[in-house]
Amino acid sequence: MDGSSAERFRQLLCGLQDAIRDRLVAARAETVSETLAAIVDVTAADTIYHIDRVSESVVFDWFDRCWPTAEPVELVMEGGKEGTPCTFPRGRPLADCRWVCIIDPVDGTRTLMYDKRSAWTLAAIAPRRPDGTRLADLKVAAMTELPCRKQWASDQISGVRGGGRPGLVVERVDVRTGSRTAIDLKPSQGTDFHHAFASFSRFFPAGKSLLAELEESLWRELYGNNAAAGPVVFDDQYLASSGQLYELMAGHDRMIGDLRPQVYQRLGLQQAITCHPYDLCTSFLLEEAGGVVESPLGGPLDAPLDTTTPVGWVGFANQTLARLVRPVLHRLIRERLL
Repeated sequence: MDGSSAERFRQLLCGLQDAIRDRLVAARAETVSETLAAIVDVTAADTIYHIDRVSESVVFDWFDRCWPTAEPVELVMEGGKEGTPCTFPRGRPLADCRWVCIIDPVDGTRTLMYDKRSAWTLAAIAPRRPDGTRLADLKVAAMTELPCRKQWASDQISGVRGGGRPGLVVERVDVRTGSRTAIDLKPSQGTDFHHAFASFSRFFPAGKSLLAELEESLWRELYGNNAAAGPVVFDDQYLASSGQLYELMAGHDRMIGDLRPQVYQRLGLQQAITCHPYDLCTSFLLEEAGGVVESPLGGPLDAPLDTTTPVGWVGFANQTLARLVRPVLHRLIRERLL
């Protein structure tokens, strides 16, 4: 993918997400929360709510109208039928597709449909590999905030892998007028966790006690048993992987770990809700911003571009924090989860 193609795809993904955001803003103005929260389907990927269906219809309509016909693409999306190829222009053979576009129309559905907190819409593109395209193959990504009713600002982050901070495009959109303002996001440069936010995802009752025990052990080993000498570490359960990545990019959080796949496997909970590749399709934007995102035992995230594979991950605001945590966290995972 050359530079001009990457920039064109970046702009296309941002245009798609502008359409999704604007439609959801309008839908929330017209519809009560209980309607948006109605369950309409349960798939192998997740529970599908009415608000998801609204966003999915925007995606298909936008691809029909706006996707360049000279660039056949396979679409992988939450809410689609797993194992059934979806291509644009519609009806093109999968073998003709040069690209794969993976999309999560709404990441953070549960908080947005009750108007508690922003959700995000995610999309990323990779050259299609006949032997299977993976997270590491993604080249262009965009994520756009889906704000709650009282919020007028929607942040949008997009970029190309390998471009670094100068290659990121970060804008704040006024959803009332459509005006855009460039903003700067920078991960924290803090070197410890004293009076800072650092969390492990434990959104649901399943596995919560084991996750909490592991987290408590991590802080105890890093800072000792003496509560007065240990850090005050703040916890924040942002119920969207993309929202967690944003908090790291924006300098709000210093570490976030999602070990649910490892915990659920340890407990034999095969059907518990966890993170999937479409939730992490924009994760390399954190790396471009200067942060760190990796698998729980280190190394790059590695998963097929699908909507069902469980994926654990750990994100850090900077390498100093990653080097501090890794030895203890890796040992605790091996001792307690594997």
